[in-house]
Amino acid sequence: MFKLYHFSLSPFSRKVRLVLAEKKIEVELVEERYWEPRSDFLRLNPAGKVPVLKTDKLVLPDSSAICEYIEETFPTPPLMPRNPEERAEVRRLVGWFDDKFYHEVTKNLLGERVLKKVMGGGYPDSKNVKTGARKIKVHLDYMEFLLDRRRWLAGNHMTMADFSAAAQLSCLDYISDVDWNRSELVKDWYAKIKSRPAFRDLLVDQLPGFPQPRHYSDLDF
Repeated sequence: MFKLYHFSLSPFSRKVRLVLAEKKIEVELVEERYWEPRSDFLRLNPAGKVPVLKTDKLVLPDSSAICEYIEETFPTPPLMPRNPEERAEVRRLVGWFDDKFYHEVTKNLLGERVLKKVMGGGYPDSKNVKTGARKIKVHLDYMEFLLDRRRWLAGNHMTMADFSAAAQLSCLDYISDVDWNRSELVKDWYAKIKSRPAFRDLLVDQLPGFPQPRHYSDLDF
């Protein structure tokens, strides 16, 4: 049995949950309020961040390291291509969504509108919210550019890149911060990945004080 220390609206936790579910790996989920330092958790990850995967062999923090470990340990179904060039493209896009998208969009929207309140950090900074709202348009347009040339974000098969993007967008969709009318290609891609069995647990997540919007768990929007 694997144990995953996570937070329900952490996109990095969600990425790992999607990969585990796609591989049909049984996992015990432990909700961790990582902003409230807990000695037992800090012993697992002194950085105090989620997600952290615990197995009978190791304790592993960092979503990318966890996902690579899962892929190498449970290669079926594959979420990384065999071709080195194609693997490089997947890793490039994983980095894009984990870093650039997160810092430009998710941190500015989810961080200001939800996490500040949950963590007792005060009121949202309207400047950051406006930046996130502006930047998400750029990212959605880039996703449309990719999907106009490929079936999935990194190529013709679903990969870790799709789960990295979907994890970020699903958090923002929870707070109705994605304009799905901006791109039919992106909307169709998200509907396709949202309909996968691996997504089911994410669609029932509930954060107290922040109810789901009506469309969130609707597979047809």
